[in-house]
Amino acid sequence: MGTAWRDSIGRKTNFNQILEYVKEIRGMGMEVCCTLGMLEKQQAEALKEAGLTAYNHNLDTSREYYPKIITTRTYDERLQTLQFVRDAGISVCSGGIIGLGEAAEDRVGLLHTLATLPQHPESVPINALLAVKGTPLENQKPVEIWEMVRMIATARIVMPKSMVRLSAGRVRFSVPEQALCFMAGANSIFTGEKLLTTPNNDFNADQEMFKLLGLIPKAPNFDQGTCSCNSEEEHSEHVVAAQ
Repeated sequence: MGTAWRDSIGRKTNFNQILEYVKEIRGMGMEVCCTLGMLEKQQAEALKEAGLTAYNHNLDTSREYYPKIITTRTYDERLQTLQFVRDAGISVCSGGIIGLGEAAEDRVGLLHTLATLPQHPESVPINALLAVKGTPLENQKPVEIWEMVRMIATARIVMPKSMVRLSAGRVRFSVPEQALCFMAGANSIFTGEKLLTTPNNDFNADQEMFKLLGLIPKAPNFDQGTCSCNSEEEHSEHVVAAQ
């Protein structure tokens, strides 16, 4: 579940409603991941108490390139939110976007920051920019499949126990191209017709792809704050968590 706000300061009613949503969804036997912008310490603790499984807060790019893309919050503010989430015992989901006009060094910088956190994120989404008409990045060159494969493979090497998620931009890649991403180390996708505001892959089509490639969906995991893919057996059986 995601919100469009920068943070939830002054949104007590909205935040309390989200806490109720988390409780209800967990009661259905599903994992719950939220992305609600910046959090304060007590908010992270309240989400933990409500049963939140994971919290997404992407770093997006390297510290050096970040000011050229985002001005609404600082890099250190993002890192502070991740620390509050970790301290509360909630699984951390944090990755980035490639195709923003960044250099190869910025992609390395993003992965280096994630890999040198006190504890690796349990989930690392790798997103490819889908250029949207009317936005400042509308004319960015589409990300090539080899760029995505390289990013995923590097994330897998430096964060061996994380769920590396093939995320936004996947809709542009064919099934054989996605298969390369899985072979490179991706073991999770986000499925469904929309990913926030951009198109995403159809759930039924993803099920057919899983069947074709022999990928086995994982069951829900409620062991919050610990890595949900901590065995070599899971990787060897091509287990994929479909969000």
